[in-house]
Amino acid sequence: MNRHIKQLIELSKIDKEVDAFDPQIEAVNHRYEATLSKKATLEQSIKELDLECAELQQKKVQNEHYLSELSDKLRENKKKASDIKTEKEMKSLQLEEEIAKEQISFANEEIVRLDKIEQSKQERLNELKNSLEELEQNVATIKQESDVQMAQIDLLRQEVFARKEALVSKMNQKGLSYYQKIRRWAKNSTAVPIHKKACMGCYIVVSDKVYNDAILGEEIVSCPHCGRILYVETSKESAA
Repeated sequence: MNRHIKQLIELSKIDKEVDAFDPQIEAVNHRYEATLSKKATLEQSIKELDLECAELQQKKVQNEHYLSELSDKLRENKKKASDIKTEKEMKSLQLEEEIAKEQISFANEEIVRLDKIEQSKQERLNELKNSLEELEQNVATIKQESDVQMAQIDLLRQEVFARKEALVSKMNQKGLSYYQKIRRWAKNSTAVPIHKKACMGCYIVVSDKVYNDAILGEEIVSCPHCGRILYVETSKESAA
């Protein structure tokens, strides 16, 4: 196999190493971003619960004011009772008292109901606040871990890029241009081995001539079916 083909194969392997960093970076970022998203969700839930508790308190205040008004009305009715002169007036006053007492009973029941709801929401609110506090501590830890991981990945990337630059600087520009043209669509399968006489890019069997040319390695051999650069891994083929 001539030097130019070996360089193309080596470049293909290096490009795979380069592209392998992307999912690693994505995984590191995803963990941190997922934690931030969870934090934002908790904060929104806490905000909504705070508003709901405030609304419940407002309703309780309204009912308490209503109770106060009804109590005042009952006291006034007691004062009016001494001035009643007819049975009709008495019945009317009694009816007002009965209605007022029913409304007082309903208002008291409503306050008890609102209290229970508020208590339940306050318990949930406390749970969420505790979870948020724990999560905020985790966010700081995950950020530190992510920064360390990203620094390690960046260091490895720089090493791989340095190897790639050194290799590219030695390569034949015509062969490099051909490689880059295929890589635009073939990505990490630009240069693939032949295994059991089949292209490992499209998995279609190649002719004996193509196979033999790839074994000789005197010039760049492309798959007649998919156009990828082909080569034979001599040691594997011999073992087979």
